[in-house]
Amino acid sequence: MPEKKKVNILLVEDDNFLIDIYKKKLEMEGFKVATCDNGEKCLIDVKKRKPDLILLDILLPKLDGFAVLEKLKTTAATKDIPVLLLTNLGQKDDVQKGLDLGAVDYLIKAHFKPSEIVDKINKVLSL
Repeated sequence: MPEKKKVNILLVEDDNFLIDIYKKKLEMEGFKVATCDNGEKCLIDVKKRKPDLILLDILLPKLDGFAVLEKLKTTAATKDIPVLLLTNLGQKDDVQKGLDLGAVDYLIKAHFKPSEIVDKINKVLSL
């Protein structure tokens, strides 16, 4: 059986503990994971790495996740990269704003185990 191409994921998160958890789980599932810890760095990294999917926190230093998402979705080179918001903000308005800005899904960290996040990624990428 031919080996499937490694899927590149950019994890944008400023909590080192969560970075370790998500990165380990995603790598165990066969994904290639790069991380960055602030919104400005994310926009730079996306151009360099051209990830297949972005896991994006909202509460970030320098540039919040909503601003990053808006920039990604209004830039021709990045508008088609699926973005999954992964955050602790669970207010209905925040969820709606994230989806309106173009996120493919909105996951509240406290409600999803890392294995469920992997399932969502596989579903979004149709793996």
